[in-house]
Amino acid sequence: MNLQSLSPSLRVTDQLVPTDIPALKEAGVSSVVCNRPDGEQPDQPDHLALQAACSRAGLSFAYLPVVLGSITDGHVQQFAVLLEQLPAPIAAYCRTGTRSASLWALSQVRAGSATPEQVLSVAGEAGYDLSSLASRLRGAPSSPA
Repeated sequence: MNLQSLSPSLRVTDQLVPTDIPALKEAGVSSVVCNRPDGEQPDQPDHLALQAACSRAGLSFAYLPVVLGSITDGHVQQFAVLLEQLPAPIAAYCRTGTRSASLWALSQVRAGSATPEQVLSVAGEAGYDLSSLASRLRGAPSSPA
């Protein structure tokens, strides 16, 4: 687990396994969002296993699967709603954390909470290169990320 903070209320990480959940709780996380579709890799735990582990630990859980390279405006809007509704801090994960970081960046710029340069900088400091999203963040016509 490589938990990186993007804001006071959001951390992103690579693929979680059920045994990671107690450490997340100990780190103060209140909710988990899975952005990885089940079955991307044969050895990946499905979201139901993570949801069960979160339930046992008293953490909220949401499943918002995003196919690699296909972040839609609908995904961005759904992610923004989760950030507003779930108890914070939230840990969002996918295979490497990049999809989760991308959803955050797009949602922040869309809401007017940050500039493209700000989200690119924050993500970069956390180890996520979102330069492929730069034109979309700067207002290019919406297209899959």
